[in-house]
Amino acid sequence: MIAAVDIGGTKIAVGMVDPYGRVLSRRESPTDPGAGYAKALDHVARMLREVSVEAGAEITGIGIGSTGPVYPFTGELGDVNFFPHWQGENPVKDLERIFHVSVAMENDADAAALGEAGWGAGKDKRRLIYVTVGTGIGAGIVLDGQVYRGVDEAHPEIGHHLVDPSGPLCDCGFRGCWESMAAGPAMVKWLESNAPADYSHRAGLTAKRICELAQQGDAWAGRGVEHESRYLGLGLANLVVMFVPEIIVLGGSVMQSAPLLLEGIRKVILSSCRLVPYAKTELALASLGRDSNLIGAARVWYYRCDSEVGKRAV
Repeated sequence: MIAAVDIGGTKIAVGMVDPYGRVLSRRESPTDPGAGYAKALDHVARMLREVSVEAGAEITGIGIGSTGPVYPFTGELGDVNFFPHWQGENPVKDLERIFHVSVAMENDADAAALGEAGWGAGKDKRRLIYVTVGTGIGAGIVLDGQVYRGVDEAHPEIGHHLVDPSGPLCDCGFRGCWESMAAGPAMVKWLESNAPADYSHRAGLTAKRICELAQQGDAWAGRGVEHESRYLGLGLANLVVMFVPEIIVLGGSVMQSAPLLLEGIRKVILSSCRLVPYAKTELALASLGRDSNLIGAARVWYYRCDSEVGKRAV
Protein backbone atom coordinates (compact mmCIF):
# COMPACT_ATOMS: atom_id res chain seq x y z
CA MET A 1 0.00 0.00 0.00
CA ILE A 2 1.52 3.31 -1.08
CA ALA A 3 1.10 6.58 0.78
CA ALA A 4 0.74 9.71 -1.32
CA VAL A 5 1.58 13.32 -0.48
CA ASP A 6 0.36 16.26 -2.58
CA ILE A 7 2.13 19.52 -1.67
CA GLY A 8 0.29 22.55 -3.02
CA GLY A 9 0.44 26.27 -2.49
CA THR A 10 -2.67 26.37 -0.32
CA LYS A 11 -3.01 22.84 1.07
CA ILE A 12 -1.15 19.61 1.64
CA ALA A 13 -3.12 16.40 1.14
CA VAL A 14 -2.08 12.86 1.99
CA GLY A 15 -3.72 9.52 1.33
CA MET A 16 -3.33 5.77 1.07
CA VAL A 17 -3.59 4.42 -2.47
CA ASP A 18 -4.00 0.78 -3.44
CA PRO A 19 -2.31 -0.89 -6.45
CA TYR A 20 -5.33 -0.09 -8.64
CA GLY A 21 -5.14 3.67 -8.06
CA ARG A 22 -7.97 3.85 -5.53
CA VAL A 23 -7.67 6.28 -2.60
CA LEU A 24 -8.73 4.41 0.53
CA SER A 25 -8.23 7.21 3.08
CA ARG A 26 -7.16 10.84 2.95
CA ARG A 27 -6.41 13.91 5.05
CA GLU A 28 -5.49 17.48 4.25
CA SER A 29 -4.38 20.64 6.03
CA PRO A 30 -3.41 24.20 5.00
CA THR A 31 0.14 24.51 3.71
CA ASP A 32 0.81 27.52 5.99
CA PRO A 33 4.28 28.27 4.60
CA GLY A 34 4.83 31.04 7.13
CA ALA A 35 4.88 28.50 9.97
CA GLY A 36 7.97 26.92 8.46
CA TYR A 37 8.95 23.68 6.78
CA ALA A 38 9.54 21.73 10.00
CA LYS A 39 5.97 22.27 11.16
CA ALA A 40 4.60 21.27 7.74
CA LEU A 41 6.70 18.08 7.86
CA ASP A 42 5.27 17.26 11.29
CA HIS A 43 1.73 17.72 9.91
CA VAL A 44 2.49 15.44 6.96
CA ALA A 45 3.93 12.71 9.20
CA ARG A 46 0.94 12.89 11.55
CA MET A 47 -1.57 12.71 8.69
CA LEU A 48 0.29 9.81 7.10
CA ARG A 49 0.05 7.84 10.33
CA GLU A 50 -3.67 8.63 10.55
CA VAL A 51 -4.49 7.51 7.01
CA SER A 52 -2.43 4.36 7.47
CA VAL A 53 -4.47 3.42 10.53
CA GLU A 54 -7.75 4.33 8.82
CA ALA A 55 -6.91 2.22 5.76
CA GLY A 56 -5.77 -0.64 7.98
CA ALA A 57 -2.54 -0.96 6.02
CA GLU A 58 1.14 -0.44 6.61
CA ILE A 59 2.92 2.20 4.52
CA THR A 60 5.30 0.40 2.16
CA GLY A 61 6.38 3.42 0.13
CA ILE A 62 5.62 7.13 -0.26
CA GLY A 63 5.11 9.11 -3.47
CA ILE A 64 5.16 12.90 -3.50
CA GLY A 65 3.81 15.37 -6.05
CA SER A 66 4.79 18.96 -5.31
CA THR A 67 4.22 22.30 -6.92
CA GLY A 68 7.55 23.18 -8.47
CA PRO A 69 10.29 23.63 -9.19
CA VAL A 70 11.58 20.50 -7.49
CA TYR A 71 14.64 18.32 -7.97
CA PRO A 72 13.22 14.79 -8.30
CA PHE A 73 16.48 12.86 -8.02
CA THR A 74 17.86 14.68 -4.98
CA GLY A 75 14.48 15.18 -3.29
CA GLU A 76 15.02 18.89 -2.75
CA LEU A 77 12.50 21.70 -3.15
CA GLY A 78 13.53 24.52 -5.48
CA ASP A 79 12.61 28.19 -5.38
CA VAL A 80 8.84 27.74 -5.15
CA ASN A 81 6.84 30.99 -5.23
CA PHE A 82 4.32 29.72 -2.70
CA PHE A 83 6.92 28.85 -0.05
CA PRO A 84 10.25 30.47 -0.97
CA HIS A 85 11.79 29.92 2.47
CA TRP A 86 11.53 26.16 2.01
CA GLN A 87 14.08 26.15 -0.79
CA GLY A 88 16.65 23.40 -0.28
CA GLU A 89 14.50 21.43 2.14
CA ASN A 90 14.28 17.72 1.35
CA PRO A 91 10.94 15.98 2.04
CA VAL A 92 12.17 12.78 0.36
CA LYS A 93 15.06 12.25 2.79
CA ASP A 94 13.00 13.47 5.74
CA LEU A 95 10.11 11.06 5.12
CA GLU A 96 12.55 8.20 4.45
CA ARG A 97 14.12 8.90 7.84
CA ILE A 98 10.77 9.04 9.63
CA PHE A 99 9.04 6.03 8.02
CA HIS A 100 12.01 3.88 6.89
CA VAL A 101 10.55 3.29 3.42
CA SER A 102 11.53 4.40 -0.06
CA VAL A 103 10.21 7.82 -1.12
CA ALA A 104 10.05 9.42 -4.59
CA MET A 105 9.03 12.93 -5.66
CA GLU A 106 8.07 14.64 -8.91
CA ASN A 107 6.64 17.98 -9.93
CA ASP A 108 2.86 17.79 -9.44
CA ALA A 109 2.11 18.10 -13.16
CA ASP A 110 4.48 15.22 -13.94
CA ALA A 111 2.87 13.24 -11.13
CA ALA A 112 -0.60 13.86 -12.57
CA ALA A 113 0.64 12.86 -16.03
CA LEU A 114 1.97 9.60 -14.60
CA GLY A 115 -1.33 8.98 -12.82
CA GLU A 116 -3.39 9.47 -15.97
CA ALA A 117 -0.93 7.40 -18.00
CA GLY A 118 -0.96 4.52 -15.53
CA TRP A 119 -4.49 4.47 -14.19
CA GLY A 120 -6.55 7.08 -16.04
CA ALA A 121 -7.56 8.49 -19.41
CA GLY A 122 -4.12 7.94 -20.90
CA LYS A 123 -3.70 4.29 -19.97
CA ASP A 124 -1.82 2.36 -22.68
CA LYS A 125 -0.88 5.58 -24.49
CA ARG A 126 2.85 5.94 -25.15
CA ARG A 127 2.88 9.66 -25.96
CA LEU A 128 0.81 11.67 -23.54
CA ILE A 129 0.69 15.28 -22.39
CA TYR A 130 -1.27 16.20 -19.29
CA VAL A 131 -2.34 19.85 -19.00
CA THR A 132 -3.94 21.33 -15.91
CA VAL A 133 -5.70 24.70 -16.19
CA GLY A 134 -6.65 26.45 -12.99
CA THR A 135 -5.01 29.29 -11.09
CA GLY A 136 -2.04 28.58 -13.35
CA ILE A 137 -1.25 26.27 -16.24
CA GLY A 138 1.02 23.29 -15.80
CA ALA A 139 1.88 20.34 -17.98
CA GLY A 140 3.57 16.97 -17.71
CA ILE A 141 4.89 15.06 -20.70
CA VAL A 142 5.21 11.27 -20.99
CA LEU A 143 6.95 10.13 -24.17
CA ASP A 144 7.43 6.43 -24.91
CA GLY A 145 6.42 5.73 -21.35
CA GLN A 146 9.03 8.02 -19.75
CA VAL A 147 8.64 11.42 -18.11
CA TYR A 148 10.30 14.02 -20.30
CA ARG A 149 12.95 16.03 -18.46
CA GLY A 150 15.15 18.89 -19.57
CA VAL A 151 18.74 19.73 -18.73
CA ASP A 152 19.61 19.22 -15.04
CA GLU A 153 16.45 17.04 -14.88
CA ALA A 154 14.36 20.22 -15.05
CA HIS A 155 10.59 20.19 -15.52
CA PRO A 156 9.63 22.23 -18.63
CA GLU A 157 7.42 25.19 -17.70
CA ILE A 158 5.04 24.85 -20.64
CA GLY A 159 2.52 27.20 -19.04
CA HIS A 160 5.00 30.00 -19.67
CA HIS A 161 5.61 29.63 -23.38
CA LEU A 162 4.72 32.66 -25.52
CA VAL A 163 1.31 32.84 -27.19
CA ASP A 164 0.81 36.62 -27.57
CA PRO A 165 3.71 39.13 -27.26
CA SER A 166 1.20 41.95 -26.73
CA GLY A 167 -0.36 40.18 -23.76
CA PRO A 168 -0.11 41.05 -20.06
CA LEU A 169 3.02 40.76 -17.96
CA CYS A 170 3.27 37.50 -16.00
CA ASP A 171 5.03 36.85 -12.70
CA CYS A 172 7.54 34.77 -14.65
CA GLY A 173 8.82 37.99 -16.25
CA PHE A 174 7.44 37.19 -19.71
CA ARG A 175 4.66 39.10 -21.45
CA GLY A 176 1.82 37.16 -23.06
CA CYS A 177 2.78 33.67 -21.90
CA TRP A 178 0.12 30.96 -22.02
CA GLU A 179 -0.66 31.17 -18.31
CA SER A 180 -1.10 34.93 -18.39
CA MET A 181 -3.55 34.57 -21.30
CA ALA A 182 -5.55 31.46 -20.44
CA ALA A 183 -5.39 30.50 -16.75
CA GLY A 184 -8.44 31.15 -14.59
CA PRO A 185 -7.33 34.58 -13.30
CA ALA A 186 -6.56 35.65 -16.89
CA MET A 187 -10.15 34.91 -17.83
CA VAL A 188 -11.36 37.14 -15.00
CA LYS A 189 -8.94 39.96 -15.87
CA TRP A 190 -10.02 39.92 -19.51
CA LEU A 191 -13.69 40.32 -18.61
CA GLU A 192 -12.99 43.00 -16.01
CA SER A 193 -10.94 44.96 -18.57
CA ASN A 194 -13.34 44.62 -21.49
CA ALA A 195 -16.87 44.63 -20.06
CA PRO A 196 -18.51 48.06 -19.65
CA ALA A 197 -18.24 49.86 -16.32
CA ASP A 198 -21.91 49.17 -15.56
CA TYR A 199 -21.58 45.41 -16.13
CA SER A 200 -23.82 43.97 -13.44
CA HIS A 201 -21.75 40.88 -12.55
CA ARG A 202 -18.41 42.46 -11.69
CA ALA A 203 -18.54 41.60 -7.99
CA GLY A 204 -16.99 38.27 -7.05
CA LEU A 205 -16.04 37.23 -10.57
CA THR A 206 -14.22 33.92 -10.93
CA ALA A 207 -13.58 31.71 -13.93
CA LYS A 208 -16.24 29.33 -12.65
CA ARG A 209 -18.74 32.19 -12.30
CA ILE A 210 -18.01 33.44 -15.82
CA CYS A 211 -18.74 29.99 -17.22
CA GLU A 212 -21.97 29.79 -15.24
CA LEU A 213 -23.04 33.19 -16.58
CA ALA A 214 -22.17 32.12 -20.12
CA GLN A 215 -24.40 29.06 -19.73
CA GLN A 216 -27.20 31.40 -18.63
CA GLY A 217 -26.83 33.45 -21.81
CA ASP A 218 -24.85 36.44 -20.52
CA ALA A 219 -23.28 38.02 -23.61
CA TRP A 220 -20.09 39.34 -21.98
CA ALA A 221 -19.46 36.09 -20.18
CA GLY A 222 -19.93 34.33 -23.51
CA ARG A 223 -17.23 36.56 -25.03
CA GLY A 224 -14.98 35.73 -22.09
CA VAL A 225 -15.47 32.03 -22.77
CA GLU A 226 -14.68 32.55 -26.48
CA HIS A 227 -11.49 34.40 -25.54
CA GLU A 228 -10.53 31.61 -23.14
CA SER A 229 -11.19 28.92 -25.74
CA ARG A 230 -9.05 30.72 -28.29
CA TYR A 231 -6.02 31.08 -26.06
CA LEU A 232 -6.32 27.63 -24.57
CA GLY A 233 -6.54 26.38 -28.15
CA LEU A 234 -3.42 28.29 -29.20
CA GLY A 235 -1.32 26.74 -26.45
CA LEU A 236 -2.68 23.25 -27.10
CA ALA A 237 -2.14 23.67 -30.85
CA ASN A 238 1.51 24.46 -30.13
CA LEU A 239 1.80 21.21 -28.17
CA VAL A 240 0.17 19.25 -30.99
CA VAL A 241 2.56 20.71 -33.58
CA MET A 242 5.68 20.24 -31.44
CA PHE A 243 4.99 16.80 -29.93
CA VAL A 244 2.16 15.21 -31.97
CA PRO A 245 1.06 13.18 -28.92
CA GLU A 246 -1.45 10.37 -28.97
CA ILE A 247 -3.49 12.11 -26.31
CA ILE A 248 -3.68 15.38 -24.42
CA VAL A 249 -5.42 14.96 -21.08
CA LEU A 250 -7.03 18.12 -19.73
CA GLY A 251 -7.55 18.69 -16.02
CA GLY A 252 -7.83 21.48 -13.48
CA SER A 253 -10.67 23.65 -12.25
CA VAL A 254 -11.19 25.59 -15.51
CA MET A 255 -11.65 22.34 -17.42
CA GLN A 256 -14.65 21.49 -15.25
CA SER A 257 -16.40 23.78 -17.75
CA ALA A 258 -14.99 21.83 -20.70
CA PRO A 259 -18.31 21.58 -22.61
CA LEU A 260 -18.18 25.35 -23.09
CA LEU A 261 -14.55 25.36 -24.21
CA LEU A 262 -13.79 22.28 -26.29
CA GLU A 263 -15.48 23.34 -29.52
CA GLY A 264 -13.46 26.56 -29.65
CA ILE A 265 -10.26 24.72 -28.75
CA ARG A 266 -10.79 22.22 -31.55
CA LYS A 267 -11.41 25.00 -34.08
CA VAL A 268 -8.02 26.54 -33.28
CA ILE A 269 -6.27 23.17 -33.58
CA LEU A 270 -8.05 22.48 -36.89
CA SER A 271 -6.93 25.82 -38.33
CA SER A 272 -3.27 25.68 -37.26
CA CYS A 273 -2.01 22.08 -37.11
CA ARG A 274 -2.39 20.88 -40.67
CA LEU A 275 1.29 19.96 -41.11
CA VAL A 276 0.93 17.12 -38.56
CA PRO A 277 -1.72 14.38 -38.19
CA TYR A 278 -3.58 16.44 -35.59
CA ALA A 279 -6.76 14.40 -35.95
CA LYS A 280 -4.95 11.46 -34.38
CA THR A 281 -4.28 13.45 -31.19
CA GLU A 282 -7.14 12.74 -28.82
CA LEU A 283 -8.34 15.45 -26.44
CA ALA A 284 -9.62 13.80 -23.27
CA LEU A 285 -10.69 15.02 -19.86
CA ALA A 286 -8.79 13.85 -16.80
CA SER A 287 -10.53 10.81 -15.37
CA LEU A 288 -9.10 10.41 -11.87
CA GLY A 289 -11.41 12.93 -10.20
CA ARG A 290 -10.88 15.07 -7.12
CA ASP A 291 -8.10 12.81 -5.84
CA SER A 292 -6.10 12.93 -9.08
CA ASN A 293 -3.11 14.65 -7.43
CA LEU A 294 -2.91 12.01 -4.71
CA ILE A 295 -3.30 9.20 -7.22
CA GLY A 296 -0.57 10.77 -9.36
CA ALA A 297 1.72 11.09 -6.33
CA ALA A 298 1.27 7.40 -5.57
CA ARG A 299 2.01 6.56 -9.19
CA VAL A 300 5.32 8.43 -8.83
CA TRP A 301 6.44 5.80 -6.35
CA TYR A 302 5.47 2.94 -8.67
CA TYR A 303 7.20 4.63 -11.60
CA ARG A 304 10.43 5.33 -9.74
CA CYS A 305 10.69 2.58 -7.10
CA ASP A 306 8.79 -0.51 -8.32
CA SER A 307 11.09 -2.53 -10.56
CA GLU A 308 8.28 -4.21 -12.49
CA VAL A 309 6.56 -0.92 -13.31
CA GLY A 310 9.92 0.62 -14.10
CA LYS A 311 10.70 -2.09 -16.66
CA ARG A 312 7.55 -1.30 -18.59
CA ALA A 313 7.65 2.45 -17.74
CA VAL A 314 4.13 3.65 -16.98
